[in-house]
Amino acid sequence: CRQNLTAANITGFSNLPENIKDFLFYRHCRHFPMLLDLPDKCGGAEKSGDVFLLLVIKSSPANYERREVLRKTWGKERSYNGMPIRRIFISGVSGDSYEKERLNNLLKLEQEEHRDILQWDFSDTFYNLTLKQILFLEWMERNCPNARFLLNGDDDVFAHTNNMVVYLQSLKENKGSKHLFTGHLIQNVGPIRATGSKYFVPVQVQESNSYPPYCGGGGFLLSGYTAMLIYRMSKSIPILPIDDVYMGMCLAKAGLGPSSHMGVKTAGLHIPSNKIDKFSPCFYKDVLLVHRFLPAQMYLMWHSTQNPKLKCDDEHYQLQTKKTMTSAFC
Repeated sequence: CRQNLTAANITGFSNLPENIKDFLFYRHCRHFPMLLDLPDKCGGAEKSGDVFLLLVIKSSPANYERREVLRKTWGKERSYNGMPIRRIFISGVSGDSYEKERLNNLLKLEQEEHRDILQWDFSDTFYNLTLKQILFLEWMERNCPNARFLLNGDDDVFAHTNNMVVYLQSLKENKGSKHLFTGHLIQNVGPIRATGSKYFVPVQVQESNSYPPYCGGGGFLLSGYTAMLIYRMSKSIPILPIDDVYMGMCLAKAGLGPSSHMGVKTAGLHIPSNKIDKFSPCFYKDVLLVHRFLPAQMYLMWHSTQNPKLKCDDEHYQLQTKKTMTSAFC
């Protein structure tokens, strides 16, 4: 994809940070070659309706340890309550020269063993997360259009996928063919104009000072119906570098919106006392998702919450779990 050199004519372009300039030069680019593909991941397009929960995990090439832990914990491919769970990591390329080649070889080796990676030949950077999402949705429309529900999240979240299955099964009126987009709801905010912020979005990228409601990008649940709707809307909406906001923009164009689920904590879990271990599994056994965890913490927390002998009688635990029950949906 070639540079759009006319972007340099935008007022104030020369004063923008280099990453913003690069984004504007290539904002129009939406099609990149696939390096690693899994066309039969969902059993083919016709059988993709058998997939109850598809875990779509954003992961940069270098994050090997995170992927390995997820494969052994909440991202393990299995059935729960009779519902099939499948896993996909979505990635671009990173590094220069030899480092790029080494990381690509790493993903190839992982693919040979696990068959769980989609990789495209674009630069895997923060400002390209929206592109990564669009490329995945394009792949989904082609290869897995009827998956019933999706978890879309980062590779450093603790996702209680068993609880997710229970919650999704409780939606008696929605088998994946109706709108669902739920997580940590964020609303009444707009672009951050401070140049030092990771989330800096200048007026040259987004003129409006307000964003539509959206869910924090660390992790959210959506139906297959909504995923395909977002993809259709995305074809006529210019890419915004903040991927979770962009999802909200696509929903807004479709006349829909996200909802809040109290079990999704992309801003972290608030522990009411510093006298209590903030990594006690009792705080996490009833949530859907918490951001963020190191690999060792993830491995330990998953096995701790799955322990059938886990006892949570302390009044502090009871207070916290009442706030984060997976049935809470508003």
